[in-house]
Amino acid sequence: MSKVFLIGKSLLREEYEAALSINGHEVSRFKAIDSALPELSEKVELIVIEKEQSKEDLFKDFIKASGEIPKLVVSYASSFKSFAPYLKEPLTCHVCNPSEKELLYFVNRMLYEKNILAENKRLKHDLATTKKELNFFEEVSKTLTSSLELNDILVMIMKKVKELTKAEAWSIFLVDEETGDLVFEKTEGERTKKIKKFRLRPGEGIVGRVAQEGIPVVVPDVSHDERFRCSIDIDKGMHFKTKSLMCVPIKSKGYTFGVLEVVNKTRGESFSKGDLDMLMRIVDQAALAIERASLYQKMAELAITDDLTKLFNSRYLNRTIDMELQRCNRYHTSVSLIFMDIDYFKQINDQYGHLVGSKVLVEVGQLLIKHLRSVDIVARYGGDEFVIVLPQTPPESAAQIAERIRKEIEQNVFLKKEGYSLRMTASFGVASHPESAKTKEDLIRLADNAMYRVKYHTRNGVYAIV
Repeated sequence: MSKVFLIGKSLLREEYEAALSINGHEVSRFKAIDSALPELSEKVELIVIEKEQSKEDLFKDFIKASGEIPKLVVSYASSFKSFAPYLKEPLTCHVCNPSEKELLYFVNRMLYEKNILAENKRLKHDLATTKKELNFFEEVSKTLTSSLELNDILVMIMKKVKELTKAEAWSIFLVDEETGDLVFEKTEGERTKKIKKFRLRPGEGIVGRVAQEGIPVVVPDVSHDERFRCSIDIDKGMHFKTKSLMCVPIKSKGYTFGVLEVVNKTRGESFSKGDLDMLMRIVDQAALAIERASLYQKMAELAITDDLTKLFNSRYLNRTIDMELQRCNRYHTSVSLIFMDIDYFKQINDQYGHLVGSKVLVEVGQLLIKHLRSVDIVARYGGDEFVIVLPQTPPESAAQIAERIRKEIEQNVFLKKEGYSLRMTASFGVASHPESAKTKEDLIRLADNAMYRVKYHTRNGVYAIV
């Protein structure tokens, strides 16, 4: 039901009101703008006004108050005289001495055009928002290619989040895998050092509750929320007064490994559902970047990288397989292992030397990372062997991934910039838990045997134990 105002003595006709009411419009009639002015609100969708009302003393106030409400200006003379004051108004139409049917027609047409313009405005807003989000994702990608430092990733992501949500401040908590506590990881500037040791138990405060339940929260006024008492210490450490906040879980594969919090809109109002929806979309995309950067940080701390390729080494591989087996047993999923060996790699070393062979291994490692998911783990197993761990991947999908990588290696030209332009192939073996292997030892042995079956028969192929 559309709310329509009829303003002017000549419009106080019962047949006008009847025609509009029968067709579902809610009609209010006023003799002049001075009586209509106090009743104006956002709920009024259309104003039908007598043209001569532009001569009234309160006309300017009326125009200001009516804002973008469409106006159908009615006159009983064919002249456009006195119509000029209405020309600057959006969606304004002039009609002369309309019958009831004509009035209804113009009212319905203007309401339709109003809805079209509103939809167009919404689409433009959505487009602008989408462009901002795409820019955010591009920035994430650029940062990932230039740095795997967790600090760099967090600062870049949160700088964009702050810009898109118009927030005054932000903070990130990450889950301590050993204790399950939420550890304050990062906020803006030097304030991080002051509250670096701040920890929350699952379920404690707003952040702890979000981590425990995995459900985002918008708090318009924290002074009325008992859960916020646990965050007061952060406020003191930052010399910052929190008024309103949004808090969302950072998830990967259904597991919450962190919580992102943005605080206070710069313009003073509370965060909206639209802000939350945008933040959730951003966090879904950023989660993989944060998780990947976090893994690489742990990798650096534990010195578990291969010196040559900078991939994970066999020490980390064993730890990862243990962790993924526990996870897939807990959630009843699959984990697959791909063993890969470069065909005739010894000939490359013999013909071009070990330095060239080492460069080939580095380029192979980068190619694997490029064509795998961010959650997959790539390790150099030794010599020219590589192992890929595929979390939550059944045997059929793992075989398809191995075949895709095989084709990429076969089609790639290695060391092209160095002037060698080498062509190579590789042999692949695939095994999965729990489908073909019950233990870590079985998984490694079966994938290795499958790879050697290819290597000693056809080379440049994939054999999957299903």
